[in-house]
Amino acid sequence: MLDNIRIVLVNTHHPGNIGSAARAMKNMGITRLYLVDPKNFPSFEASQRASSASDVLTNAVVVDTLAEALTGCSLVCGTTARLRSVKWPQVNGRECGELIHTESEQHEVALVFGRERSGLSNDELELCQTLVNITTGEAYSSLNLGQAVQVLTYEILMASRKDEPVEAQSEPKDEKDVLATNDQLEGMYNHYVDALTDMNFFGKRNPEHIMRKLRCLYGRARPTQRETQILRGILSYAQGRRTQTPDKED
Repeated sequence: MLDNIRIVLVNTHHPGNIGSAARAMKNMGITRLYLVDPKNFPSFEASQRASSASDVLTNAVVVDTLAEALTGCSLVCGTTARLRSVKWPQVNGRECGELIHTESEQHEVALVFGRERSGLSNDELELCQTLVNITTGEAYSSLNLGQAVQVLTYEILMASRKDEPVEAQSEPKDEKDVLATNDQLEGMYNHYVDALTDMNFFGKRNPEHIMRKLRCLYGRARPTQRETQILRGILSYAQGRRTQTPDKED
């Protein structure tokens, strides 16, 4: 199941942090590393810090956007150093480890880490279904990237070794009843924007605020591929009805 887990680092500035993260991952049996627009990679310093985890760096997937790194994932958990006002589901490190391990038994999952100084942007967090905050002492809560990766991958490994792991849902018989992937959900959200704009739903409302609420709703609901198709079918029908001439009243 650990093979279904991606560790995603977004816009990492210091190459040494990439190497430290790779070493932390391999310590815990996780080897799939995705790098989103790294500032300096490949790098000799990254290789030095990785030590015996150079294979993790060699096989790392480098992409331009976070959306590309999440393609095919049915659960995305984003790290944050501070609690957000938006009501995304939030878990602590131990809960994150259990959640990711359980979900990885059925499909691809991703754990996303942001920039060293500023973390993940709100737009990037909107690509996540769950947020995780690592509990620390009150006096000093700052963790470097390698430490954060080490803590959470340790929790994933420990969750995988429990005598009584959290029971995962059985695999659906119909492939359309598996959870929608991140890219499928993004397609639905973009369809929502187009349809609601066509219907002049937003009016004076803030589209970003409404879409953020919808993301939270579907993040909690975890729709399947079939359900996502149904929702998009409803949107397409509503868009089509808008282009038709209204029926005359009897």
